[in-house]
Amino acid sequence: MTDVGLERWRLILGTPAGGCLGGLDGANSRRDAALDWLYGRDEELSRRDIRREGGSGPSQLTTVDWLDDITRLFPKETVERLQQDAVERYQIDDIVTDPGVLERIEPNPALLRAVLRTKHLMNPEVLRLARRLVEAVVRDLMRRLATEVQQSFSGARSRRASRFRQARDFDARRTLRANLGNYRPDERRVYVQTPYFASRTRRQLNQWQVILLVDQSGSMLSSVIHSAITAACLWGLPGVRTHLIAFDTEVVDLTSDVSDPVELLMKTQLGGGTDIARAVRYAAQLVEQPRRTIVAVVSDFFEGGSEAGLVRAVRELVEQGSIVLGLAALDENADPAYDRACAQRLADVGAWVGAMTPGELAGFVAERVGR
Repeated sequence: MTDVGLERWRLILGTPAGGCLGGLDGANSRRDAALDWLYGRDEELSRRDIRREGGSGPSQLTTVDWLDDITRLFPKETVERLQQDAVERYQIDDIVTDPGVLERIEPNPALLRAVLRTKHLMNPEVLRLARRLVEAVVRDLMRRLATEVQQSFSGARSRRASRFRQARDFDARRTLRANLGNYRPDERRVYVQTPYFASRTRRQLNQWQVILLVDQSGSMLSSVIHSAITAACLWGLPGVRTHLIAFDTEVVDLTSDVSDPVELLMKTQLGGGTDIARAVRYAAQLVEQPRRTIVAVVSDFFEGGSEAGLVRAVRELVEQGSIVLGLAALDENADPAYDRACAQRLADVGAWVGAMTPGELAGFVAERVGR
């Protein structure tokens, strides 16, 4: 088979398509075997009586062999997707619990989530290797998020002109006003002879408390990761004092570990029930100046405790002047999945409810702190 398009369809459809599209040889045959090792176990195929059988068959590949094969046979983006499906869709836990596998694997966010789900299964040697994976992914996320946070907290533009010409400081209003004499009606254009730029001044910041309450239930894993990293990025910024509280049916204050998000994540215990009201009551005890406090509850709002108690606790925070954010997601995609009825009740008593990326949360905090 030499047609690239047909080869791709044959790889997607597996052996059942061989009668129409022909067979595979060489590297494509090995790719087919690697795909079958993973996707051949899909229960939906059995239900529909479809047999997706690769050239080598799943029994001839170990997890280590499979990882070596996909790394050699597929581009990096495809390798990450295959690894993600292996750990999240098919729960192939030895990808993150086998030392031989961990030594070969390329760190990525999907594997970080898998490590946090399975770390309780790991012996000390495997946990040491897994921690290196966590550190690599967290370092990359920190690098990207820290830039967004710093931009949110950068100085505000003043009205004074600046000698330094930077695109971010371009003063469009003043430039347009000063160059109106160069407007040409027939062309409907203003020709700029003299551009103007504004200088920046540092914001005069008053001290605010930011209290992040993070639901540890398994469905909130991505938000747990990004909450830890967001807290670390906010830690030490002028005008902000950050607290990080994790909760299920218990409440654990992790503020002492905020500066080390790797250690913090390795301490999280995913799963269990959910008592959001208890966490909100704990946060209320930390509030020092209500009108300079933001309480961000990161949860899916499926309350396992008293929903009436949760609504009451949020109402009390709002009435004393605190800002309460109900975040159904805090991650790079901000895709919410939550109990809308409970969230609506919290909105009705004055909470801001929605979903944010970490950068949007940082921008929200910076806007309030800079007032």
